[in-house]
Amino acid sequence: MNGSNTADSGSTGVRRRSDATRTAILAAARERFAADGYERATIRAIAKDASIDPSMVMRYYGNKEGLFAAAVAVELELPEPGSLPRHDIGRALVTRFLDLWEENEALTALLRVGATNQAGAERMQGVFQEQVMPVALRVCPDPEQAPARAALAATQLLGLALTRYVLRFPPTVALTREEIVAWLAPTVQRYLTAPSP
Repeated sequence: MNGSNTADSGSTGVRRRSDATRTAILAAARERFAADGYERATIRAIAKDASIDPSMVMRYYGNKEGLFAAAVAVELELPEPGSLPRHDIGRALVTRFLDLWEENEALTALLRVGATNQAGAERMQGVFQEQVMPVALRVCPDPEQAPARAALAATQLLGLALTRYVLRFPPTVALTREEIVAWLAPTVQRYLTAPSP
């Protein structure tokens, strides 16, 4: 009985160390990809940042491509359109994206890499296709226009993120969250729900 408990606690300890190692690797990878971009970020530099041997990164993620995919796995958790008044979808989306950009290094890394690397661009396109398009389909007046409307909403959200979190334009950085929502929400709302121009 005691031997079984010891074995269980030993495997739990190994699992905790493994989880802690993975967490450290992913945090270091996000920071490194965000700072250096995909091409310049190296497994060796990420391992050094995580204070582990590079072989551990390879063990968990196989190669840089696998590590990048894991580091920038993004679940936007957008509000369900049916749960919101239709006239409030722009405000809800802008508020949610601000929350995400300010809390999630993966999005900044993905944006920075997506601007210079095909794999990053494809990953960013996938996030919007899988997670923003359903919102547009649900609220836009003509479902055939949903792709264009979602893309137009993305221009506002990604443009804000690029100028505020990556390029750090001082006037954009200086805006309060309330000001950003007040400026951007009506535009995103119009793109998604207004009649065609």
